[in-house]
Amino acid sequence: MEDVEAIVSLLLGMWFFITARRKTLFRKRLLIVRRNTEEAEGRLMAIVQRGRDYSRTTQRQRYSKLGCHRRPCVWMLDRATEWWGVIVPSFTHTQWVENFRMSEETYVYLCNKLRPAMERQDTPFRERIPLKKRVAIALWKLATGSEYRSIGHLFGVSRTTVCRCVQDFCAAAETLLVPELICSPDREQFAEMAAYTENRWGLPQCVGAIDGSHIPILAPQEYHCDYFNRKGWHSIILQGVVDGKGHFWNVFAGMPGSLHDARVLRLSSLWELASRGNYFPPCTRDIGGVNAGY
Repeated sequence: MEDVEAIVSLLLGMWFFITARRKTLFRKRLLIVRRNTEEAEGRLMAIVQRGRDYSRTTQRQRYSKLGCHRRPCVWMLDRATEWWGVIVPSFTHTQWVENFRMSEETYVYLCNKLRPAMERQDTPFRERIPLKKRVAIALWKLATGSEYRSIGHLFGVSRTTVCRCVQDFCAAAETLLVPELICSPDREQFAEMAAYTENRWGLPQCVGAIDGSHIPILAPQEYHCDYFNRKGWHSIILQGVVDGKGHFWNVFAGMPGSLHDARVLRLSSLWELASRGNYFPPCTRDIGGVNAGY
């Protein structure tokens, strides 16, 4: 029995020794694998970092050779601009009047007058649309009544750009041009207008012709019936007064299209000024036995 117990103890001791040895070898191998993995990852990161540094250095050198810095940019749709850049510059005087309803000289005058309000600056994301092109887009819309999509294709811009150009042009014209070009005449100007109208049209004591025009609009959500005119569509009314040369000297707009012209006149500022009795100069003349003023 003692021999058997000795043999069993020996076998158990050998088993414990072998097991401990295996665990020790496993731990060593695991540490070696981990160390090798970390070294491989370190070498890989070093290679990646060297590649990044090289790319940045190369890109910096390329832009420094070009003498410029990289600008941030956004994606823009490439559009055709040959019509504006090639065809329009070759327009004759007749073609300018037919297409834009004004001469090229008047167009340049408008650009110079509206420059403070309509000119834009380049941004880090895109270049500005030139002032002359913005004014031409607005004039084309007002002269032809074409839809935004067609005008955008013609000038090589988006529909949103066309809409903004038209709105900016109208706001700038109201701010900069209306106070200068459409103003109440003084005593001398009234006399000049009356003399010209009589010499040109044979109408004595006449300083202007008045009429209204319906401007189409989208039907508003509230009180849309008030804007439905006798012609069958929604509009606002523009009332204008011109002299014998066709120059406007009074404008009143904004009344609903359903109102009669006489009602619009009574609601206008011209009627209010004339009702005070001191708007027109006291210049009378005998016409057919009637002492008539302006």
